[in-house]
Amino acid sequence: MGDFFYYWFYLFSVFLFYLLVLKVADFLWWRPRKIEQHFAEQGIRGPPYCFFIGNIKEIVELMLKASSQPMPLSHNILPRVLSFYHHWKKIYGATFLIWFGPIARLTVTDPDLIREILGSNSQFYEKNESPALIRQLEGDGLVSLKGEKWAHHRRVINPTFHMENLKLWTPVMGQTVVEMVEKWWAMSGAGKVEIDVSDWFESLTEDVMARMAFGSSCYQDGKAVFRLQDQQMVFAADAYSKVFIPGYRFIPTKKNISSWRLDKKIKKSLVQLIGRRKENSGDGSAKDLLGLMINANTNKSAERRTNKSLSSALKISDQDMVEECKTFFFAGKQTTSNLLTWTTVLLAIHPEWQEVAREEVFQLCGSRDIPTKDDIAKLKKLGMILNESLRLYPPVIATIRRAKADVELGVYKIPCGTELLIPILAVHHDPDLWGRDVAEFNPARFGEGVARAARHPMAFMPFGVGARTCIGQNLALLQSKLTLAVILQRFSFRLSPSYLHAPTVLMFLYPQYRAPLVFHNLQGPPPSPSQDTVGPPDY
Repeated sequence: MGDFFYYWFYLFSVFLFYLLVLKVADFLWWRPRKIEQHFAEQGIRGPPYCFFIGNIKEIVELMLKASSQPMPLSHNILPRVLSFYHHWKKIYGATFLIWFGPIARLTVTDPDLIREILGSNSQFYEKNESPALIRQLEGDGLVSLKGEKWAHHRRVINPTFHMENLKLWTPVMGQTVVEMVEKWWAMSGAGKVEIDVSDWFESLTEDVMARMAFGSSCYQDGKAVFRLQDQQMVFAADAYSKVFIPGYRFIPTKKNISSWRLDKKIKKSLVQLIGRRKENSGDGSAKDLLGLMINANTNKSAERRTNKSLSSALKISDQDMVEECKTFFFAGKQTTSNLLTWTTVLLAIHPEWQEVAREEVFQLCGSRDIPTKDDIAKLKKLGMILNESLRLYPPVIATIRRAKADVELGVYKIPCGTELLIPILAVHHDPDLWGRDVAEFNPARFGEGVARAARHPMAFMPFGVGARTCIGQNLALLQSKLTLAVILQRFSFRLSPSYLHAPTVLMFLYPQYRAPLVFHNLQGPPPSPSQDTVGPPDY
């Protein structure tokens, strides 16, 4: 009887083993081949699928080669930044299939199709899962959440980014910018000074983000936590170089162990900070990010006492708050600091537009006064310059959606699970949409507004489109306008002889060799803001 049992157990084990082998073979080989054939029948081709790794090796090799040395001083950055797209588009056309491991990715640059994916038929597509390494950096906040939880978090957090609330923070932003330019003036010795603006703008944005995330009572502690997150990015960059080692992030190397410890320290520090912020929650009228989430929970607790059927999922837990703070800082800091860096570089390269912007600032704000919230709204030409900077050097160069079911996209039939890669940078640099001067810095193209700048309204999407449009775009533009206005009042600037033009990507578009510029004083030291205009918002 025992032998009979073991015999059938052995057969069952063999059956399960072969079933597993078949499933793995289907996922890693047969299914990709079927998908290739499916798209080939629709006229869509691409580089051939390689077992297990897809086209990852070729993509990384193309991008490493493109970024191995600086490029000429040109705004035609697509061949360097999205080298794999530039390379394969010439072979297969604008719509082609690539493989990220065994997962099919269809590149889509047709603005009508993009409007379907992100707008009219967005219910058929979902945001893809970020790799675990990126989620550890950006947090499981609004950027990665889906469904009801995403919608609830967005409703709670949204008031932080309403323009009326942001305007209340303008004096705080102004104070921070003035403190920065005062240091520049002291460094210049009343003459000129070379400054790496990328470092300074990161520090400036960090300060503003910490205040808006944690309020005036806890922002210094918040800055300390955010600096730990900066250190985490260093480990992330190293891990990206080991992308071909399966399961590398789980191997207890010295750097991985340090990264794990740092992640625990970040989370522990944020939990402690949230506890202190709860003690200073006041009367529930705070408009900083953490205050809004804490107050939302307080309000929901009251509702739950009167409505027992209210879903507990609507509660924002302390862990949720930790993740949202990580997301706010990571995405907000990188977006705004890189926008400021690239815009300043562009104005250094194009002094004629620097003078146009300065003249507008002098006209509306004077040569000394710190711009008010009303002044900033009137800086139309500076807004045009920022839009052109976002077109040429968008902080996020691509976005990905995944088909939730078999779906029709234009004339194409898309199988469930297919990822759709929208290369934002390629759309922004498409001469069919922007004209023959597509690689030139020409803010005048935005003179009649964003909607009429290109030949299609979907040609410009630096902050995304549709329901998942970046919630922080108003903050990024407001802070950038204010910062540039104060700098233009007090300095002229040009590229340093040591500047090397090398746009590159590590999640965001940034200058590979930083951004050293030479600043010349236009006048004496900037005045400090008066005491009644620089305090935190009075709620």
